[in-house]
This record gives sequence, structure tokens and C-alpha cells, in this order.
Amino acid sequence: MKKDFILHIGFDDTDSPKAMCTTYLAYKIVDYLKKELVEFLDYPYLIRFNPNIPWKTRGNGAVALSIKTNKPEKIKRKVKQLVTKYSDTQGGANPGLVFYEKNTIPDNFSEFSKLALWRLINRKYAKHFAHKNRLETLSLGNGQGLVGAIGAIGYKFEDHTYEVLSYRQKSQIGKTRKIDKESVKLMQEKTYPITFNSFDHKKNRVLITPHGPDPVFFGLRGENMESVLYASKMIRTQEKLQGYMAFKTNQGTGDHLKNEIDIFELKPYTSGTITGIVSKKPEMKRGGHVIFSVTKLGKEVPCAVYEPTKITSIAQQLILGDKIRLGGGIRKATKNHQRILNVEFLEIIKLEKDLRLENPICKKCNKSMKSKGTNQGFRCIKCGKKASNKIIHEIPRKLIPKLYLPAVSAYRHLTRPKQRMKRMNKEEKFDSTIQWYQKYRN
Repeated sequence: MKKDFILHIGFDDTDSPKAMCTTYLAYKIVDYLKKELVEFLDYPYLIRFNPNIPWKTRGNGAVALSIKTNKPEKIKRKVKQLVTKYSDTQGGANPGLVFYEKNTIPDNFSEFSKLALWRLINRKYAKHFAHKNRLETLSLGNGQGLVGAIGAIGYKFEDHTYEVLSYRQKSQIGKTRKIDKESVKLMQEKTYPITFNSFDHKKNRVLITPHGPDPVFFGLRGENMESVLYASKMIRTQEKLQGYMAFKTNQGTGDHLKNEIDIFELKPYTSGTITGIVSKKPEMKRGGHVIFSVTKLGKEVPCAVYEPTKITSIAQQLILGDKIRLGGGIRKATKNHQRILNVEFLEIIKLEKDLRLENPICKKCNKSMKSKGTNQGFRCIKCGKKASNKIIHEIPRKLIPKLYLPAVSAYRHLTRPKQRMKRMNKEEKFDSTIQWYQKYRN
């Protein structure tokens, strides 16, 4: 009898803005692995990494699979063929594929993965890591996908969610997705808060369908495998689909914002949080964006809140001295703009009193007095009563100390939604009896 081997497979950057999807490649690989009767050790992983990387495609997601097989060499050859066949290298994809053949994954893989969540990791470092750890790899294009491939294998969940992705027939790719809006709305009403980010009631807009020419028809997110599979069956469509596959994922966990940004470096593309004091008054710019600054340890950090987040009205009301915590990513400096924190969420920790000097109020007439001239005091124009100095008046603040999240339509894949703020999904055992993969018969 042949010996069984544990094989971990990670891959990334097989798609481009024009075509393909890394999760669809995972669907094709799983289809092959099912025929080879391998034993799956966990659900497929869909890991979203730093969303502020400028050359990412859509959600910056990598995939990992863990299996047990007695023919690892055959499996690896076929997976390499599939990655080569389905990667959109002509459209600019830079795929990376990694195989790791040991039972347990070392801690340095996890450290690599954590770094990829919030900072820029170059492919030279990834290649060095692969060589040092004797990983079998395949890279096409410039090989940038090695970063996500290694990171997906090494990812350790502190919190997790699930997503079921349905895939289109090849003949339908590029055509308008025809989904029943009312069925999505009803699904959310029946399954909320166990599912999330499916429908935006304010904009009357479906959020589970992508807009590009890729194979995904819809992606539905939730707290456990049963919930996403159950909810997906409520979705009605006029289109015959190819099949579906569900993933264990870090979406909706806010994992990319757990790091505290080093304010003395502000490295471009870094994600994380900054806690500081508002030091420059918010200013509305063209397009409805709000710019202000915070100070921490004597270092001033420019911040930008963009109109699509719909929290610009909150940012506008900040005043000097307010203590706030911001989450977001550092935008690279350009010829005309300095490095700036692009804000994803805003949390007010402590509000400063809004004190203003105003003309005194006449106690008899309850009217604001008028100035008689420089250093000449004030006088009520109705009764003639006089006063010497201006008074300090406190303006009531409309804001309250709390967390302000962007509009649902502006969420990123990793954004932790409101209903998940106090929820953490701990390790959930893999249930091989659940039908997390399905290929429909035509």
C-alpha cells in the first residue's frame, strides 16, 4: 500500500482586471482532486491580504488547499498544468504556486502571512523565503503571486467567516448578471446577522455580485458553513450556473487593521491604525473629500476621508483637540501630494469642548450686544446696557464618542461590519460530510 502524504497547496495572482478569478482556479483544481479521491483536511482557504497594495487585482485574495494523498507528484504535475492553463498571464496576471509537503506548518509561515496582511512584501523576499524553506514553487510573469501563495498556506485564523461563490458557464462570462434583487433582499432579512454585506438598503443595491468579466456569479458571506450554503439556496437567477464552492476566509475580520502604523516612517501601502489628537481643522475638498491632520508624539499625520465612505460629515465636525483612532492605509507620496492616511474607519475616543469667544448677551433683553469699537467694550442697541469683555460660550457637540464605519457599499473585503464587532469565530472543525463543493449537471 502506498504511503499517504500531507500536501499543502497555495496559489495567488492568477487573475487580472480583465478576466479569470483565483477562486475559480481553486474550483477547477478541487474538481480534479475530487476525481483523484484525495482526502481534504479542511475547507479551502480564501485569504485576503493587504488591500492597499497598488498592483492587487480586486480583493487581493489568495487560496490554499490542504489534502492527504498517496500520489503527491501526480497531483503537483496536474495542479501546475491547471495554474498555467487558467491564469490570465496575457492580461497581466503574475501567478505564484507553492507546495509544502509536511504535516505541520512552521511558525515562520504564519509570521510571513501576518506581514502580508498590513505591509508590502516584495517578490524577492518571497523567493528567498521559498528557497530557505525548500518549497517547490512555480511562478509565471514576475512571480508576485508567490507572496500570497506562501501567505495563504501559513495563515492562522484568530477569527474567520465563510463565503460561498457560485460560478458562471463559460458562455455567460462577460454578459450582464441577471439576479433577482428581491430574492437577495429577502435572503438578507431572513438570515441577518448570520450572513452579512449582501444588500444595501439605502442604495437599494445588490452587493453579492461582482461587476467584472470574471467567472464569479455571486459571493455570499456568513458566520458558518451551514449558513452560507442555506442562504445561497434562496437566491434566484435566470442564469444556469456551472457550480459553487465555499471557502473558509478572513473576510469581515478587519485583520489588516490590527497593526499600529509607525508614524515616524509612514511607509507607503502600510495598513493599520493611528491614535492621535486632531491638530489641523478638517477641510472639505473638491469631490466632497475631507482632509485634516492628527498629531501623535509630536509627529503630524495628514488624513483623508473620502466621499464614498459617507463618514465625511463626521470628519467635518472634528475640532482641534479631539482624540480619535483611525484605521486605513498610507498612500504613496506624489509630485503634488504628501503621504497621507486614507481613512477606512473613524473612532472618536474623547471630544474636546467647543469653546468660542462671543459678544456678551444683554441680561435684560436677551440679545447679543454690539461692539462699540476696538477696546471700547460692548453695548445693547435696544436698552443701552454696557459690558466690557467677550464671554466664553460652549457650543454643544453633535458627535458622540463611538466607532463610525463607512457605508456598506464602501466596505472592503476585510472590513469588519457592525454586526461582527463583538463576534469572534474560534476554530471550527472541518466537516467532510458538508457539500461545500458542487458541480451542476448541464
